[in-house]
Amino acid sequence: MPELPEVETVRRGLAPVMEGNVIAKAQVNRPDLRWPFPENMAERLTGSRVLRLRRRSKYILVDLDSQETALIHLGMSGRMLVSGDPLGQFVHDHPLPEKHDHVVLHMETGARITFNDPRRFGAMDLFATDGAETHPLLASIGPEPLGNGFDESYLRGALAHRNTPMKSALLDQKTVAGLGNIYVCEALFRSKIHPTRPARRVSKDRISRLVPVIRDVLNEAIEAGGSSLRDFRQADGELGYFQHSFDVYGREGEPCRTPGCASTIRRIVQSGRSTFYCPTCQR
Repeated sequence: MPELPEVETVRRGLAPVMEGNVIAKAQVNRPDLRWPFPENMAERLTGSRVLRLRRRSKYILVDLDSQETALIHLGMSGRMLVSGDPLGQFVHDHPLPEKHDHVVLHMETGARITFNDPRRFGAMDLFATDGAETHPLLASIGPEPLGNGFDESYLRGALAHRNTPMKSALLDQKTVAGLGNIYVCEALFRSKIHPTRPARRVSKDRISRLVPVIRDVLNEAIEAGGSSLRDFRQADGELGYFQHSFDVYGREGEPCRTPGCASTIRRIVQSGRSTFYCPTCQR
């Protein structure tokens, strides 16, 4: 499932095409994805001007001049693809309709944004903009890891009494927004923190060092366009490349890249997910 860097990459790709422009026609080709679409979604989107695109955790939020906000969740296989962009940033002509093109936004400029989702684990919602903070999917999410609310003091306090493994604590969206399996593995490796160590037993100094590491890992992944695992594509259809920089994720049995370390990367399962780590470097 796309994590924060992948979602942010898609948001940045959509923003130049959507922000400030009118949705001339919204085409909804089925009644639901993971959940039913909101009532009259096509009619409510049609004619609205997009004010801005923002991201909250792993959700893209599209604020409209109708004082409503569209929420987009890509799920496991969802893609937002741009075609016919008059700005020249996207070279793709409009493709022929595909079976899994579930929502299509025809922009007044001639651009087209298609939400394609073969597995239908994605979702869209539409709600009053001033109610975004209380939306069921957004209300309990922690601070953004790239925002000012996520700092050393906050993270130390959030983890001080947590007896759960460090990796599980960071995956908890109530602790911090948007972190997923891949980037937590990478951040814990760079911070030399063992993924199974209870969060409350990680020293304050190591937690303080973890905060900038998390930001570095996420920013590097965003600049690389995310990680192209399975179905992820950017809004222009291109692949992301951060997977070529993985230190531990997916590298079970391969040598640790830390100079002087003779260990190989191991894999364990935590809460049904694969965790990759170096048994020597991470304590």
